[in-house]
Amino acid sequence: MEIRNFKDNKFILFAMGLRQCMGIHKYDVYRSPNIGIFLKANDNFLFIPKGFANSKAEKLVDFLGVKCVNTSIAHTRLLGPLMVMNNSGIIVPRITEDQEVLDLKKATGMNVAKIEAKLTAVGNLIVANDKAAIVSTLLQGETLKEVRDILDVPVECMNIASYHQVGAMIVSTNTGAAVHPKASEKEIDMIKETLNVDVEPVTINGGVPIVAAGIIANARSIVVGSLTTGPELIMLSRAFKV
Repeated sequence: MEIRNFKDNKFILFAMGLRQCMGIHKYDVYRSPNIGIFLKANDNFLFIPKGFANSKAEKLVDFLGVKCVNTSIAHTRLLGPLMVMNNSGIIVPRITEDQEVLDLKKATGMNVAKIEAKLTAVGNLIVANDKAAIVSTLLQGETLKEVRDILDVPVECMNIASYHQVGAMIVSTNTGAAVHPKASEKEIDMIKETLNVDVEPVTINGGVPIVAAGIIANARSIVVGSLTTGPELIMLSRAFKV
């Protein structure tokens, strides 16, 4: 395994024998290491707030191997807490403007839809890959069917380490997942079985357990907050197979 350091607070971890684009990249957004608050990605697209610097977007696009989509959700730049996605669909909350939904559909060609749940921070309450979705126990009834239909995957309800915000406690791709370090063995086994990936308990940004706040990930690479430490990078490389 080869580790390289770069200028501008960047760090790439390359796995021997893999394409050079795969790895871990340290970055800040709006001078904050909490990049997962503002960005969202799948294997095809990186979603960034309107007005985001083109130079920063280009670097992230190159690293993740995706196309860039400028968007807002409910006129905010808080894309992480307000979006859920896999490679089939995108879920947004009921407060999203109709024009924002139409713009996302036009830019991506994906199934984009609102769910009518009272709770609007859907990105904090749902995590998904192309195999399944895990939904907070705060969401019930018709909402579960909406999630299943939009993302085209089976749905499982659970909490993590006594927290309802499973979307904030888990980050998953089709190749691996990171979870809050206080997740129990039973919870980790359930995540593995549901999402069909290996799972590692990790922290981000020097000890922060809410992993979604500091990680943007797809099957090619991951981007993490600039305060992420060396030991955390090693655990993340194990979690996401990069």
